[in-house]
Amino acid sequence: MTMTEKHVESLHPDPLPRVRQISKDAPWEWLAAGWRDMWRSSSLSLAYGLAFAVISSLMTLAITALGLSSLVLTLAAGFILLGPILAVGLYEISRRLEAGEPVRMKEVFLVRTKAPAQLMFLGVCLMIAFLIWVRVATLLFALFYGMQGFPPLAQFVNELLFTARGLTLLSIGSVVGGFLALGVFAISAVSVPLLMVRNVDAVSAMLLSLEAVRKNLIPMILWAWLIALMIGFGIATLFGGLVITFPLIGHATWHAFRAVIDTDGDD
Repeated sequence: MTMTEKHVESLHPDPLPRVRQISKDAPWEWLAAGWRDMWRSSSLSLAYGLAFAVISSLMTLAITALGLSSLVLTLAAGFILLGPILAVGLYEISRRLEAGEPVRMKEVFLVRTKAPAQLMFLGVCLMIAFLIWVRVATLLFALFYGMQGFPPLAQFVNELLFTARGLTLLSIGSVVGGFLALGVFAISAVSVPLLMVRNVDAVSAMLLSLEAVRKNLIPMILWAWLIALMIGFGIATLFGGLVITFPLIGHATWHAFRAVIDTDGDD
């Protein structure tokens, strides 16, 4: 496709698809489908998960070396905010498996999307949400602990779990972080896969994602809870669990998108 053709295409966006009503148990079906995809493309999927586990571990070591180990919990919690955009390659694997197309490393790590600029804009929005969370978390720490500086991670965990001040900070931080995470989930639950397969603007994609969550509130809340649980497990195992849980979530998210959003006309 020439640059002129791409420009003309961008001036004529695709129509927005409709949102389907799904069953309350649908998230379990998405996980089962994601599990099948992960093992059908096990080498690439597990390599994807391994890459993120290694990167997360290296970032943790770097933060610890800088004497900011207590920030590991904050950054790890914020990982869930960036997850939807980081899993684009996994969505592409599932899309190709579904379409019967060959799954190769080049296409997975250099995904060609229908709306790359809009997808980039959405990624910037998620990064802003991540930075907001980091800022809020550090402000909450300063509110409870003053300007004394961040303690070592082991001391900070002990403080959080076994003192009244720490438990109060943990509770407030969990509530604030939970609301932020739910907001990010609502705007990104289906918008990232949508921008991969349709030429629409990011705002419309986010609004459609909000509609999908509103229309299917109970199953989408269950899906958000399952994602948080699996990411939490991956982090709690010193990122080793992410080798499995991250690709599983990514593949399952594609099937969630296909179930909730009617894009049959694209295929």
